[in-house]
Formats: sequence, C-alpha cells, structure tokens
Amino acid sequence: MKETDLSAPVKTYLKQQGYRVQSEVKDCDITAQRGNDLVIVELKKSVNMTLLIQATARQKLTHRVYVAIPEPTSQKGNHWRGTLAVLSRLNLGLLLVNFNPPGITVKEALSPDNHALKANKNHQASSTASKISGHSLKKRNALLQELEGRTLDLNEAGSHRRQLVTAYRESAVFIATCLQQRGASTTAQLRAIGTGDKTATVLAKNYYGWFERVKRGTYQLTEKGQSNLEQYPELTALSKDHINRLNIKLK
Repeated sequence: MKETDLSAPVKTYLKQQGYRVQSEVKDCDITAQRGNDLVIVELKKSVNMTLLIQATARQKLTHRVYVAIPEPTSQKGNHWRGTLAVLSRLNLGLLLVNFNPPGITVKEALSPDNHALKANKNHQASSTASKISGHSLKKRNALLQELEGRTLDLNEAGSHRRQLVTAYRESAVFIATCLQQRGASTTAQLRAIGTGDKTATVLAKNYYGWFERVKRGTYQLTEKGQSNLEQYPELTALSKDHINRLNIKLK
C-alpha cells in the first residue's frame, strides 16, 4: 500500500461533508475548506515521527489537523493505546481508512475539536486566532489564496515527485488556451475573457516558455506552449468551455 492509496477515500470523506478539497497545497497533503473552517490532513502508512512533525507544523495554520492512516487490523494493546494518547496530547485528529470488503470506508477515531474543547476547559490552550499570528498568519493566507486560485483538483495527495498543478499553472494554461483559440492578443483582451489581474505578470515572466511577445502588450503562443497544453486536457477543456460560453471575439 502507498500513501497515495489513502488520498481518494479521504477526499471523498471530506467532500461528503461539504468541503472544497484540494491535494498538495503548499506542502499539505490534503486541504479542505468549508466557509471559515480550514482542515488539513497528512497521509502516512503508519503513525511515525515524520508524520507527527508534519502534522504539528500544520497546526500553525489551523487547529483542525488530522493524520490519516490505514486502519490497523488490531486496535488493542499498549502500543495502540499509546498512539492514541500521543495524538490526543498533541491535539491531532485521526482518520482511519479501512480497505476491507465490502468497500473502502473512512472513520474519525479522534477529533481535534474535542481536544481543543478539553484544552479550553482546562485553560491550557489559547484561541486559534491568538495561536496563528505573524509569519504563520501569512502562510495561512498564502495557503487559502492558493486554494481559492485552483479550479480543479488535479494533484494526487501523498505523491511528492510529480509535477504539481498550482493556481499559477492553472492561470498559465488558461491564458495559453485563450491564445491558442484566439491568436495573438493584448493583455486587455485576455483580461476581458477573464484571465485575471495577474495576466500581464504571467505573460511577462513567461516562466514555462509558453508565450512570445509580438509587440508591446501583445502576445502569442509559442510552439512549446502549444505542445505543453496537451499535458492538461482537463484544464484546456474547461478553458475552452469558458471561452465558448462567453462567446467573445477578440478584435
């Protein structure tokens, strides 16, 4: 079993609760948002020190942090009780993924909300607002901005060697698709389609080598851009659908 095997069941579990879910956002395996509620889940095949370090670091961004592991066949004995005690002491939630027949299930074994409630009763913890401040608040806002900027969940949680589809990459694909469909265009024409306020920056930096400046403020798609778009069929299809629905003809 791989960490990536845990991804789909956990994301489905969160989506069923009304969360908007994305994988691999700012190094977090799974990030879920529902209103002001932010949940982060770290995936591992077992509870180990690496997982605990990652999960407690995420608590700087939100108090609602879970670790997700395959459900152990045996949940008796000192080791399992000790694992639960450590997670409880660290105020971490625990999700158990069961792969046995008749189907994959996910259940919440520990809730970080319960930990926080107990801590407040004992006056041992401060509020989330007071915990998240300064540099951590900036990182939380950056995570939320990245989450908001993504349209599709095209990454696989737990897979750290694959090229990630970030909000920036989504924006570049959208702009490239517009140029593919409409030909050389000005930044104003592209923004009119809905490519966003950062269109000029994406074009000028040309991080992926997809764009070529024709004249001041006007760009066209390069051969590399044309070729690379084939790697993102879901995003290009979504972009084309957006262009067609707007029925905009660039002049």
